[in-house]
Amino acid sequence: MAHAPHAPSAPRWRGLFCNRTLNLRSVKAIGYDMDYTLIHYKVEEWERRAFETSRDKLVAEGLPLADAVFDPNDVIRGLILDRDLGNVVKTNRFGYIKAASHGTRPLDFDSLRKTYSRTIVDLADPRWIFLNTLFSLSEASLYLQLVDRKDAEAPAAPVDYRALYDRVRRAIDLSHMEGALKAEIMADPDRFVELDPELPLTLLDQRHSGKKLALITNSEWGYTRSMMTYAFDRYLPPGKTWRDLFDLVIVGARKPDFFSGRQPVFEVADPDTGTLQPLISGFKLGGCYFGGHAELVERLFNVDGADILYVGDHVYTDVKISKDVRRWRTALVLRELEAEIQAADSAHAAQEALGTLMEQKTELENQLSQIRLAVQRRKGGYTDPTPASVRELESDFARIRQRAVELDERIAPLAKAATEVLNPRWGLLMRAGNDKSHMARHVERHADIYTSRVSNFLYATPFVYLRSLRGSLPHDP
Repeated sequence: MAHAPHAPSAPRWRGLFCNRTLNLRSVKAIGYDMDYTLIHYKVEEWERRAFETSRDKLVAEGLPLADAVFDPNDVIRGLILDRDLGNVVKTNRFGYIKAASHGTRPLDFDSLRKTYSRTIVDLADPRWIFLNTLFSLSEASLYLQLVDRKDAEAPAAPVDYRALYDRVRRAIDLSHMEGALKAEIMADPDRFVELDPELPLTLLDQRHSGKKLALITNSEWGYTRSMMTYAFDRYLPPGKTWRDLFDLVIVGARKPDFFSGRQPVFEVADPDTGTLQPLISGFKLGGCYFGGHAELVERLFNVDGADILYVGDHVYTDVKISKDVRRWRTALVLRELEAEIQAADSAHAAQEALGTLMEQKTELENQLSQIRLAVQRRKGGYTDPTPASVRELESDFARIRQRAVELDERIAPLAKAATEVLNPRWGLLMRAGNDKSHMARHVERHADIYTSRVSNFLYATPFVYLRSLRGSLPHDP
């Protein structure tokens, strides 16, 4: 008689979603980012403080932002800033712009078509800034509100929107570098950090299954120690700390250069003070280091390429570069995915109703096209005439056309609601209308798997074989 334990069931939004087949049994080492990966922040609270701190710097420089407040509905991750025009846009996977706003003011269909009908977004062009991390939300909201105010300040004068963005970018960078914001978070982590009691067990399972674990973060040692202690130690067995979960800890990693360069490396000689000393030899198991590069990790763990999985929240810094340069396997954390899947599931009935109406619309459009062709042939006299006269055909056309108009009136509110699921302005992260969004395209290209939080691995176990679905094509049945 079998005595296999019953596998805990996870809701769909806690799943691991696979773009490229991944056998976790063959992965010998797992590297983790920290911010918005192992440590998840209360997005609205964190981004509001980042917004306010940066806003105050810009006000001190004389910019008209004293009354600006952070609006979490202004932007979502995956949007793209147009620095030339002071706009934010949402594109489909091919780079065609499907929605846009100038500052915080949405562009209507005619304005959108006039502005972008010949434009395809290419992220290699510095005109475009891809909002590919949750840390981008405060920056984008601040920029768009500054655009509004500068437009209102001198309506007839041209505005240098690029220069405005550069000033916002500098203020945001200063807010993060000066340390006051992180000091505020360390002083009151309950306000900013969302705890996950399942996360420590997830990493314990992985470590005891024989995998080497590494923490690789751009954050400094003092902040890393404070956040990890707060989020992990309370859930670990007595006498254990977060340090016991990792075979290697790297702070100040300076990703993406960590994956592509050979930076100097220092050892954290005193964990209490964060004192650094130059590293003479390579990494050692259990060590804590500042800087360094990915090759040193591969040497320590005796792994390369497909033997190591890196998990992070930043499409470019964490996922794209580690895959392109080191050929590491990749996992992307998209915390918004939980709300996205739940919202899409709740809208499923409306989506099915919309699909049924669209099928009827397609059939009516086909009938109208056939009538048009019959009239054309009849008037042109270049094929056998149909039994019906031109007058009869035109009467049929008018009748069917009226049915199509009535159908459009039923479709319109459903189609509008479908574009507003989750966010009234921008809709879903992974969708742009009926197509995949630009964000979804990047997730497909660079992330072997994606999920909403690291603790979702708990449900899959360290031994799971994740298989990608058969890719769909328009001609599939």
